[in-house]
Amino acid sequence: MDALHLARELEALAQSGLHYGKDPYDRERYERLLELSGELMTGLGTLTREQLHHWRAEDFGYATPKIDVRAFCLRDGKVMLVSEKADGGRWALPGGWADVNQSAAESVAREVHEESGFEVEVRQLLAVWDREKQGNPPPYPYSIYKMFFLCEIIGGEARETMETAGVEFFAREELPVLSEARVMASQIERCFAKVAQEDLTTDFD
Repeated sequence: MDALHLARELEALAQSGLHYGKDPYDRERYERLLELSGELMTGLGTLTREQLHHWRAEDFGYATPKIDVRAFCLRDGKVMLVSEKADGGRWALPGGWADVNQSAAESVAREVHEESGFEVEVRQLLAVWDREKQGNPPPYPYSIYKMFFLCEIIGGEARETMETAGVEFFAREELPVLSEARVMASQIERCFAKVAQEDLTTDFD
């Protein structure tokens, strides 16, 4: 187990222990575990102390993976990608974090509209992949499940948004430079293959 895996496991144990623990001595130990995991993460350069504080303020209760949703939308055999302002204009499938009080399908439809201007209907869950096992860079201090949905464009039009600098459709063999923190070429290729084969199963891990 490398240092980042160790830090993540310590963080999860401490967070869950503080959520359920009632004994003051146990809580003191969990607080210390939280300090140690924080020292590991900041020491590794995974997070700054400010980022760690912000993340912990938003993440509480029993430690569980976060959910990232991505939309695989085709037009004339080409996949829709958006240019991510936050990643130097690199390209990705539209998507982001799933929202509270929305299903995963509702979240991905919302993300498509917010990032591209298009309205979509969600047709199929293509894959549920563990970001760490897939190897998306860079490593994050928490676990993430990435859900890829096949979506059909039913309305709207392409537009620039607060998060994206453009929307374009790319052929399978002509993908641009990707924002690999969000999606990798191998993941897009797998989505293309599943759609071409009319594969109704869901990939996982």
